[in-house]
Amino acid sequence: MTKRSLAIYGLIALAAAALDQWVKQLVVANMELHESIEVVPMLSLYHTRNTGIAFSFLSGFSDTAMVVLTGAVMLFIGWLAVRAEHHQHLARTGFALILGGALGNIVDRATLGYVVDYILFHTETWSFAVFNLADAFISVGAAMVVLQEILDWRDRDDPGGKDPSPNA
Repeated sequence: MTKRSLAIYGLIALAAAALDQWVKQLVVANMELHESIEVVPMLSLYHTRNTGIAFSFLSGFSDTAMVVLTGAVMLFIGWLAVRAEHHQHLARTGFALILGGALGNIVDRATLGYVVDYILFHTETWSFAVFNLADAFISVGAAMVVLQEILDWRDRDDPGGKDPSPNA
């Protein structure tokens, strides 16, 4: 990865983390803990705290262990990002979003001991886990990496870019 592309993807990661932190600050400053504000039907802002990762998994771990674990995962994702091929712009952008989201959450964990969550999809009888913008960046980034792999696999399978079937 060139220094220029490293800088671009680094800026994407930093922008994602900064946006996440800004929204979390707005939530903490303007909403009481466990307060819910209906935005549109099926979408609410709901201020809560997550002491674990991904759906409160590992919530019994210490803050230090969670920061170290998240840091190790971030290093691995960074290693994968640097190894991405030049043409893999979707994957590189996806890795940047994953790192930005992880950075946004690790800042919370290191400074607060928990992660601020606030997005809730729900109906009258069902609700999804409460999450935040950093989590959304991580999910979208992971989807971009998977999509890049699918596109690369399709291109490897059809090197001429044409459908090899006789009916094409």
